Amino acid sequence: MTNQDLQKADDGRVLIFDTTLRDGEQSPGATMSHREKLELAEMLDEMGVDIIEAGFPIASEGDFAAVKAIAERTKRATICGLARANIKDIDRAWEAVKPAASPRIHTFIGTSPLHRAIPNLDQDQMAERIHETVTHARNLCDNVQWSPMDATRTEWDFLKRTVEIAIKAGATTINIPDTVGYTAPVESADLIRRLIAEVEGGEDVIFATHCHNDLGMATANSLAAVAGGARQIECTINGLGERAGNTALEEVVMALKVRNDIMPWSTGVDSTRLMAISRRVSTISGFPVQFNKAIVGKNAFAHESGIHQDGMLKNAETFEIMRPADVGLKETSLVMGKHSGRAALRSKLKELGFDVADNQLGDIFVRFKELADRKKEVYDEDIEALVRAQGAGEEAVQLKFLRVICGTEAPQSADMTLRIDGEDRQVTAQGDGPVDAAFNAVKSLVPHEAQLQLYQVHAVTEGTDAQATVTVRMEEDGRIVTGQSADTDTVVASARAYIAALNRLLVKRRTTEAGSDTKAVSYKDAG
Repeated sequence: MTNQDLQKADDGRVLIFDTTLRDGEQSPGATMSHREKLELAEMLDEMGVDIIEAGFPIASEGDFAAVKAIAERTKRATICGLARANIKDIDRAWEAVKPAASPRIHTFIGTSPLHRAIPNLDQDQMAERIHETVTHARNLCDNVQWSPMDATRTEWDFLKRTVEIAIKAGATTINIPDTVGYTAPVESADLIRRLIAEVEGGEDVIFATHCHNDLGMATANSLAAVAGGARQIECTINGLGERAGNTALEEVVMALKVRNDIMPWSTGVDSTRLMAISRRVSTISGFPVQFNKAIVGKNAFAHESGIHQDGMLKNAETFEIMRPADVGLKETSLVMGKHSGRAALRSKLKELGFDVADNQLGDIFVRFKELADRKKEVYDEDIEALVRAQGAGEEAVQLKFLRVICGTEAPQSADMTLRIDGEDRQVTAQGDGPVDAAFNAVKSLVPHEAQLQLYQVHAVTEGTDAQATVTVRMEEDGRIVTGQSADTDTVVASARAYIAALNRLLVKRRTTEAGSDTKAVSYKDAG
């Protein structure tokens, strides 16, 4: 395996290490179910990702079960499990990944002065710990990655010492994390270049880069590291991750493809699958992609300025440095309405980058017809919103009926019926406005202590019949969850988003249950 990776690097390949399922899932509110992780792992494998970091097996029984299932099912990619620098973590990671055709153990420890203080180890004690744990990992698996967490704030002499220890102990990939997004491109390139030149044994391993986006430079830092000699980039779909997120996979893949003239390296990723997986990750995580996000944002291939439109009509290359088809978008358009059938909807979904199963198509089609009866024309953005709202029928708590009574004088009232674990319950609640009344009705039927942290509404399309997409974020006892829904009725969309977040909260309460997903969670049990 190690020789294979080195051969790829020698041939001008940059390995893509996706950590959406591990680092991406650590975003507050982005917890994924067992079924969703398997689905995303399959999509990552099919698009040509080299290494999939499937999770942190010691974290929970559910994480262990997901990593093991991914290892058993994945056909091409190397499957990696994360482990702290202790024997128990490493053994657990190995148990999870060893069914894979190509397994990897990734172990790490914080090496900067701030991070050394956490386990209260001096430099000699930490050096001994690194030697012991990397040696143990290599005795289990011939593909071992080691990371000095917060490497970019670690003293040079100690960083060099620890990297040499890890290589001598058997690490085959040395990852240099910019854990807090502190470095800049020139530093990133220089650090990798210096490590390769001065570390004993550095020519026999692959150096990797893992950058966070706290200063908005994650992609730039990753590409600079490649220029310095790194041959593996750690990244996530949509840049999902803690705080400001990670290097975005779609950005580095397309940067290397479009600017191959000055960055003469390639990846094995099929870029035409980028839009589909971006939208699926957004749907599963509940994190919408910002409109002006590079590569996969709604406006990435949109042109409103008259000068831009005129240029595009004459020659698309005037204002576009890549084709929409390169990332999985089609330029042709089908007009969708109430007379459109399943075949047209499936074609439109593929055009928009969604590849859905038959049962998913059936659910989306029913809601598409309902929407088409209420709107004169169904826009692409409307259909995307339907996909984002997919799966509500599988939740423990479902909205069955909502009617709000509004007037010029408060309070407003909401009549609501929820189906909770298969049983319909009804209530009338009041509030300061229709949305507040609807939320109070949900709280009355499903008591909880979660606090509303974010309530955000934006119109999906133009006109008075536009769908509204509502995003809700809630927090309870340190658990942060998000929910999203769309409807032509903003109050209905708000209630469904709130309920979607609540259902995710129920799932989070049961994270210690191996392989748990939404269908397995009962409100009665979770409460």
